[in-house]
This record gives sequence, structure tokens and C-alpha cells, in this order.
Amino acid sequence: MPARVLSILRRPVVWGVVALVVVLLLHNAWSRLTRPWGAQAVDFRPAAETCGASGALRYCIYRAAQGTNGDVLYHLHGRSLDERIWNDDTYLTGMLQAQWQGRGALPPTVVTLSYGSTWLLAPRGQRPESGLLEDLMARLPDIEARTGAPRRRLLMGESMGGLNVLIAGLSEPRTFNKIAALCPGVYVDSPFDPLTTMRAAIERTGANPKMAFGIWLLVRTYIADEAEWRRISPLSLIERAGPDTPALYISNGLYDAYGNYEGTRLLAERAVERGVRTEWRPLYGGHCATDIASLASFLVD
Repeated sequence: MPARVLSILRRPVVWGVVALVVVLLLHNAWSRLTRPWGAQAVDFRPAAETCGASGALRYCIYRAAQGTNGDVLYHLHGRSLDERIWNDDTYLTGMLQAQWQGRGALPPTVVTLSYGSTWLLAPRGQRPESGLLEDLMARLPDIEARTGAPRRRLLMGESMGGLNVLIAGLSEPRTFNKIAALCPGVYVDSPFDPLTTMRAAIERTGANPKMAFGIWLLVRTYIADEAEWRRISPLSLIERAGPDTPALYISNGLYDAYGNYEGTRLLAERAVERGVRTEWRPLYGGHCATDIASLASFLVD
């Protein structure tokens, strides 16, 4: 071997680089070996799916193989999902269908709604992105021309969708009969409070700072100021609750990484104080831990 090559190989820096490359290769191999090899799938008969669009709103209509009960359930998905999530056999929607099928229950016709991976049903305000609430309400008649006139209209959503169903149902109480809000983005503090307040809330609730900032950014995309925030905050909307307010099913995990547990619990308490029929399901778990059995009952009873 030439003397120059031997000289290079004796340098500590070279051996350090070689060692680093070996470590990275071993780490990559171990990561591939230890990542999940599959997913726990739900055993159920998928519902028949028909999809369409109305303006910017995309939707899919799902009819269960065992038949339907005359109700229409509007499902609003969480962030990074879409309108085709209902038949996913690794998701809570698959578990819900399996629960109904196991009981021999006739479920509602399901309509999944989506304005994209991330959206907020903010009433028309100063932001150009606002106005989705009015847009959605204006498009329901066209959708129901395909589903048939519903006996009752129900709402169900998780995470971002959980907040959206609360906004829609509490803003339009005469339109909807029930709201199932799973791990909804309900917060005691306003996104227009000082950053010191946000920091205290993150510490108090155990929220992941990255996720908390994502929620802050989402809201400010659609909402311009404190007055507009009060128009969509469920804790403000529930103060207007009256005899027409839809029945509520609210659930949240104690260790929700978005810090939603605190606000959701307070919403349930205020709803009960206002005389709203409320089913509060506090769960020992993380974001969107859900008691499928009680949820299934709520939506078909």
C-alpha cells in the first residue's frame, strides 16, 4: 500500500468519519427492523361509497350494507385526513362500523366532508379564508338531494373536526340534533392572548409546544381578532345554549398532546349547567382516545 494512503488512514479524523458512517448505518438498520411491521386492522363490512364535490367542498356518502335508519351523520375529519377516511380499517371509523354491525344496529347514512387537509369552519370575517361555515350550510341541500331528506342530522368529528362540529352545531342549533365531538380543539385561553399566557397553558396542560403552535397558526389563518374568536370558541357558543341546542357527546384523553382536555372538560361542565343533554367521556389516554361503544350508542339512540 502506498505510503501516502497509509498516512491518510492513520489520521484520527478519517477514522472518526468511518466510525460515524458505521454508526449511522447500524442506526438505520435498527430503525428499519424495529419499526411497526403492520397495523391492527378492524374486521367489518365497508359501507358503499359514492363521492362528489360541490364547489370547494368534497364529500363522500356512505351507506351501510345492513341498511340505514333514516338519519344523516355528517363526519368532519381531523387534520391531514380527507373525505375517504370512513372505510379505513385502521381508524376509529372502522371500529364504529364494526360496533354497529356487531349489535345488528341500523346506522345513519354517513356523509364525510372535507375542504382539504386543514380547515376551520369560521364564519365570514376579515380573513379571506373565512366563510366556510356559511359555505357549508349553503351546500347541505344539494348533498341531501342525494341522500334523501334526513330524519335527523347528526354531527361527528375528531380533533380539528371535533372543533368544527362544535362550531357548526352550536352556531346552527336548529339544523342539527346531535353533536359528537371527539378530542376537540377547545381551549380556555384565546389565541390572541399574550405569549406568556400561551406558555403557561402549555405547561399547565402538558401540551406539545409544536402542536400548540400549529393550532395557534391554524386559528390565526381564519380568525382576525378576539371578537371573531369569540364567535367560534365553543366555550363562548355554549353560553348561548337554549332548548334547541343539540345533544352533546364529548370525549377527551387526559394526556392529549394538544392540551385539549382542560377546555373540553370545562365545555362539558358549562353545557350541563345550561341544561344541555350532555354525555362527557373523560378517558385515560392520549389524543383522540375514544370509547367506541358509548359513541356508537349515542349516534343511533
